[in-house]
Amino acid sequence: MIIAAANEDLANISNVLVYSAMAVYTLAFLAHIAEWVLGSRSKVGRTAAALTATSSSAAAPPAVRVRGGQTAAGSGGTAVLDKPEIVTRGAAGARNVPDGPGAAAGDEKGDLYGRIAVSLTTLAFLLEAGGVIARALSVERAPWGNMYEFSLTFSTVATGTYLALLLAGKNVRWMGLPLVTTVLLDLGLATTWLYTESDQLVPALDSYWLWIHVSTAIFCGAVFYIGAVATVLYLVRDGYEAKVARGEKPGAFVRSVMERLPAAATFDKLAYRVNAAVFPLWTFTIIAGAIWAGDAWGRYWGWDAKEVWSFITWVAYAAYLHARATVGWKGRKASYIALIAFACWLFNYYGVNLFVNSLHSYAGV
Repeated sequence: MIIAAANEDLANISNVLVYSAMAVYTLAFLAHIAEWVLGSRSKVGRTAAALTATSSSAAAPPAVRVRGGQTAAGSGGTAVLDKPEIVTRGAAGARNVPDGPGAAAGDEKGDLYGRIAVSLTTLAFLLEAGGVIARALSVERAPWGNMYEFSLTFSTVATGTYLALLLAGKNVRWMGLPLVTTVLLDLGLATTWLYTESDQLVPALDSYWLWIHVSTAIFCGAVFYIGAVATVLYLVRDGYEAKVARGEKPGAFVRSVMERLPAAATFDKLAYRVNAAVFPLWTFTIIAGAIWAGDAWGRYWGWDAKEVWSFITWVAYAAYLHARATVGWKGRKASYIALIAFACWLFNYYGVNLFVNSLHSYAGV
């Protein structure tokens, strides 16, 4: 009786921590908005103007550099920049554009709001992680027995991965706004429609393979999400760079946003690296699931809906990595495959669990 009461208290504490994390994530969302809105646009405007001027001439020499106080040669005109450095197109069909100054756009006020946003995101991450731990203690098992618990852990790992990249000195603060937005949507869905009371697992799930198989699936999904965000932004930024290279002049708002972001090549490189790095772990996830199925059901593979879509996801990401290594399928074409692969992962999680009869459905919503 005492243990049951203690577990109920822990479950309530978990709920309080999760809702507190949502409140702090909301503040972080507003701070990220302020970072983008209040960041200086003056340097951004000069950057965009220099890019347009220098790229409008096909005769521009390779690796012409434009720095503060220096003249941009090779386009018949001049453009003066403070920072960042601009490298013009070196050859027809190729772009060599540096990363933008970031969401703050080099402005002290914008940077301050950005630091506040990261601090709030860190606090929200700690609160949410505490909620996941309290949930695990309340049920005395791994907190991944249903979709509610999976969603909590997924958003926690995604945020933790983002903060780890920042801690490692990677230029990924631009990801803060889409990440926090997604996390809020994920937590809203989890607490509103997916919430499940703390309970013990059915015998088939009560295995040490739960710690191995599901934990790797959650981590893979979080990293695949980061790769998908980078892929979407690559497509957007690449389209912008192509317009500038053709001599078109996008609107002031579009220039303000686009020129703060990393170059398309940077997005492309990040997306490829994270997807390639986590793909072997996704392979292990499927193998671990098959071994667990052998222990629980007496067969390693039975073409269950979850198994089929896990394999489809694996094939899609394998096709993406193969496309990246094949001449003619780099860039936008390969990016479309990456987005299809992540869509397969999302359907494998939400679609199969909610709309398809599966042996995995006994875990509950």
